[in-house]
Amino acid sequence: MTRVRRATLVCLLAWTSPAWPQRPSDADAAAAIEQSRQKALAYTRSLPDFVCTEVIRRYVDRRERGEWTLTDRLTVRLSYFQHIEEHKLMLINDQPTNRDFSSLEGATGEGEFGGTLESIFDPQSQAAFRWESWKNVRKHRAAVYSYVVPLEHSRYLLVAGKPGEARQAVVGFHGVLEVDAESGEVLHFTYLADHIPKDLSVSYALTTVDYDFADVGGREYLLPARSETEMRGLNLSVRNQMEFRDYRKFSSDSTITFGPAK
Repeated sequence: MTRVRRATLVCLLAWTSPAWPQRPSDADAAAAIEQSRQKALAYTRSLPDFVCTEVIRRYVDRRERGEWTLTDRLTVRLSYFQHIEEHKLMLINDQPTNRDFSSLEGATGEGEFGGTLESIFDPQSQAAFRWESWKNVRKHRAAVYSYVVPLEHSRYLLVAGKPGEARQAVVGFHGVLEVDAESGEVLHFTYLADHIPKDLSVSYALTTVDYDFADVGGREYLLPARSETEMRGLNLSVRNQMEFRDYRKFSSDSTITFGPAK
């Protein structure tokens, strides 16, 4: 099993001019990032307890030719309670299963709802940010920033190997943030692992996450909508495409009806 323990993200900048502004000054960019840091560090505490359906489509490319083959489709009950994620595997290829999510071989992931956010913006990570450009993201004007978290300050744990035989290492990472220019909320981000030890047998690990608003208990929250992770190793590449849907408020009797994955 190859697992990426990661986190998530929400942050950054607020420009209110109706016209497309020029590149912000260094002072303005630094002030905006500091404001976003406070918002990002409070993100997980702002989330309600909820449950949702996570559909994971897993692909492999055994010849590293860009020829991806679907290996399975997992339907997971994801609960977020008291800021802790729990994954319960419900279906494999639309068939009920009693297997434990953590027992799966192949690539899996967790942490879209808070960890990466905190690990990037925590002052101890000493991330370096750089403004890159403006762009349109789903009809929103967004500021694009690149960032780097150095190895010596990173908390990104990359785990590789079968259950019981896994190896792990903390690695540095870098990526891109696309942030709504009016609300300061992140719409899209990426993170790519740096300084991966050779004995991990992983040469490349990239994750992308897209956010959108979802109703939870009658209130709108910015939550992950889609995510994709691609990892490359010796003679094998894997790709996971995750979709999050059917968000609802968590309660002791919360249930989700799992039909065929769309």
